Amino acid sequence: MTTPASLGYSMPAEWHPHERTWMAFPTDNQTFDTPEALHAARLAWAKVANTIVRYEPVTLVVNLGESTAAREYLTEQVEIVERPLDDAWMRDIGPTFLTNGQGSLATADWIFNGWGAQSWASWEHDQHIAEHVSELTKAQRFASRLINEGGGIHVDGEGTVLVTETVQLGEGRNADWTKEEVEAELHAHLGTTKAIWLPRGLTRDYDEFGTRGHIDIVASFARPGVVLAHVQPDPAHPDHAVCQELLAILRAATDARGRRLEVIELPAPTVLHDEDGEPVDYSYINHYVANGAVILCAFDDPRDQEAAEILAEAFPGRTVELVDAREIFANGGGIHCITQQQPKADTAAH
Repeated sequence: MTTPASLGYSMPAEWHPHERTWMAFPTDNQTFDTPEALHAARLAWAKVANTIVRYEPVTLVVNLGESTAAREYLTEQVEIVERPLDDAWMRDIGPTFLTNGQGSLATADWIFNGWGAQSWASWEHDQHIAEHVSELTKAQRFASRLINEGGGIHVDGEGTVLVTETVQLGEGRNADWTKEEVEAELHAHLGTTKAIWLPRGLTRDYDEFGTRGHIDIVASFARPGVVLAHVQPDPAHPDHAVCQELLAILRAATDARGRRLEVIELPAPTVLHDEDGEPVDYSYINHYVANGAVILCAFDDPRDQEAAEILAEAFPGRTVELVDAREIFANGGGIHCITQQQPKADTAAH
C-alpha cells in the first residue's frame, strides 16, 4: 500500500520554514452561541491572525457569506477564502502538511469526528476542511483511516511523535485499535519511527467541551531532543500531580535517534480557577512557532513574562509575541489550536 512515508514524505517540525499559516474564523454555532460571544471570539482569533501576518502569509477560511463580516476584524494582508464551516479550530480540522524535501507538498487527512463524536460537536462541514485546504494548496492528499486531530500530535522533524493514550486510543476515536496499529498509521503518514505515549492530558481537557487529552497543551518539541513541558507548581490544582507523572515519563523517554529527552519546564500561569470556579488548563505550551516569531498565549498573569523568556531562549532568533488567549481558552483551546502551518516544500526538513 502506498503511504506518504513510502514516497519519502514526512511532517516537518513546526520551526521548519513556513509557506503560510492557515486559520478558520469563528461562525455562529454552539461554541460561540450569542452575538456577544461570537464578537469576542472573532476579536481574539483576529488578533492572532493579524500578529502572525506580520511574519508570514495567513489564509483564513471563513464560513460561506461571511467574508465581509470577517474583513472588519482583519488587516488587509490576511487572505480570506470561503468554505462551509462548523467551528474554528484549524489545527484539528485542517490537514497535516508533509514535504519530501524535493519541492513536493502533500497532506495527511485524518478522520475528524468532533473530538470523539462529542454530543455538542458538529462536523458535517469541518470533516471536509482538510480536503478543501489540500485542494487550495494543490497538495497531494492522503486520506488516513485514523480518527485524529492536529492538536493530538507533535513531531520533532527527526522521526519522533508525541501522543496521548486518551486521544488516539480513546472512546469515540480509535478505541478498537491497538497501540501498535495507531503507531503504524501515524508513522505511515507522518514519516515518524518512534511514538512517545503520555497516558493523559490536563484535567480541564476532560470536561464537556474538552478534547480529552490533546498533547499540544501538555508538551511540545523546542528542537530535536528537547521538549517543553507544562508544569503546575501549585499543589492545590489537580494538574500538579498529573504534570509530575508526565514529567517523569518524558525524562525517561528516548527519541527516534536514541537521545534521552531534555525537558524544559514551562510553569503554568498563577491563576488556578476560572470565574465559574473550575480549574483552568491555561498553558504556555500552546504557542505557535511562525517564521521569525513565537506567538505565545498570554493570560494577563505574572508568569507571562517568565514564559516569554523561556520561549525566547528555546527559539533563539525569533521574536516572542504575547497575545491574550483567555477568550480562546474560554472556548476550548489556545493559539496553537487555531493555527496550522503549511511548510515550505522547496527546502529540506531540518
